[in-house]
Amino acid sequence: MIRSLCLLAVLAVAAPVSAQEVPFAPGSPENRFVPESQAEMRMSFAPVVREAAPAVVNVYTSRTVRQRVGFFSNRTREREQNSLGSGVIVDPSGVIVTNHHVVNGADELRIVLNDRREFEAEILLTDEATDLAVLKVTTDEPLPVLAYDNAGDHEVGDLVLAIGNPFGVGQTVTSGIVSALARTDVGETDFASFIQTDAAINPGNSGGALVNMDGELIGVNTMIFSRSGGSNGIGFAIPVELVSRVVDSALTEGELIRPWLGARLQPVTSDLAMAFGLDRPRGALVNEIYPGAAADDAGFEQGDIVLAVDGHDVNNDSGILFRLATHNTGEDARFTILRD
Repeated sequence: MIRSLCLLAVLAVAAPVSAQEVPFAPGSPENRFVPESQAEMRMSFAPVVREAAPAVVNVYTSRTVRQRVGFFSNRTREREQNSLGSGVIVDPSGVIVTNHHVVNGADELRIVLNDRREFEAEILLTDEATDLAVLKVTTDEPLPVLAYDNAGDHEVGDLVLAIGNPFGVGQTVTSGIVSALARTDVGETDFASFIQTDAAINPGNSGGALVNMDGELIGVNTMIFSRSGGSNGIGFAIPVELVSRVVDSALTEGELIRPWLGARLQPVTSDLAMAFGLDRPRGALVNEIYPGAAADDAGFEQGDIVLAVDGHDVNNDSGILFRLATHNTGEDARFTILRD
């Protein structure tokens, strides 16, 4: 069962330090290494946390709901429904990104910073299809921000930290690795291409940060796979490529314009791979092209197999939609296709 990570409660209206300081090694591919000594094993994540944690906030929402009193009565009463999530400050002027499911239907939004300052927030944009929302608070001084990982060079096995407010206990940091990339077969969003991690994330972590060892944002934690509701080491984050696109849309256009390829695709199965002479199942087969759409204008043909978009391998329409969604309006996307 896939569970979103918003922590929900209903209330009545009436009612690890390291033994020594060591230099912080950047996380670029050429500087990655496996610890080989006891001293290396005692290296601390504290420098990363000091850099990243101040930009992760708690998001408190409240909404008024009506509930029927008894089974055979038409009388109703109002109750205040409170929920808790997390968010990430991405602009010093007070712009915060979180999940759509954290703020959906909220009558009131309150942001609490790591240093316990509180702000009322307004919604600039919220989008169910990407499960992202952009909030804004008014502040007289710049707020700490979490920089985007623009390199996008993280790999399976890289160390990551998840920062959020699980179960409302307060800001919490957990560590893990990138377990998988480009997971497109989980969740209910239209633009699915999640980062999977085994860093412990729980209800209340929704909208929180997944950061690399450079203290940069690589994703926004959004859901877990769990039968009990707690962390089983299978969590998912929305990649920063899509996060930054949604934030830019909120600040410049005020809305998110959805990409449309104008073609119907299907994953290449083992049977299709054999029929097309492929060495293995890969890519997405173009079944139909809609006249006048982008795919038609670009010269796509029925029977083409899309192997990659902008150099990133894709295997289904969700992966392709995600790659398109990371582009600004009017930009080109480069497709690698197999024909004949």
